[in-house]
Amino acid sequence: MQAKDANAVVSEHEKQCQAAIGAFKRELQKLRTGRASAALVEGIHVDYYGAKTALSHLAQISTPEPRQIVVQVYDSGAVVAVDKAIRSADLGFNPMRDGNTLRILVPALTEETRRDIVKHLHKMGEEIRVSIRNHRRDANELLKKLEKAGDLTKDDAKKTLDKVQKLTDQYTQEVDKLLAAKEKECMEV
Repeated sequence: MQAKDANAVVSEHEKQCQAAIGAFKRELQKLRTGRASAALVEGIHVDYYGAKTALSHLAQISTPEPRQIVVQVYDSGAVVAVDKAIRSADLGFNPMRDGNTLRILVPALTEETRRDIVKHLHKMGEEIRVSIRNHRRDANELLKKLEKAGDLTKDDAKKTLDKVQKLTDQYTQEVDKLLAAKEKECMEV
């Protein structure tokens, strides 16, 4: 029974770390780097006949060129609302209308803006690292409770604590790799 409890704690820790990494990857995709990406606009909400609707539900979003996003709106009656939502999203985009199609040119970033984005990146990375360490702390507390209750031997507890630490180190290194790649992408001119 004790091995199941310890393994369940390790498994839960790994799931929580994977969820944190997944959330971090999604946040990185939304971050503007001077290169066009559909993720930059697909989360924008449009006032579509009185209901807030995600842009990704109202249009097909593509990036045919490195600095251009094309939004092909399905309903011609929603083009004006989509245009207005993109302009008011505070992304600095100015869409050009062509029938049901909106073309968005992604402007090049200035050096100062790039540095600000990198600072923001590092802040996001540290928040994810803290989240992973908090998951580690919770797992360690559960393991110590199991040991104190007599459900886990000292040796098994030590081995399991080491497993939890190794997983924490692994996911922290993954955050560092993702950060380095995104920082490199941001600093490209």
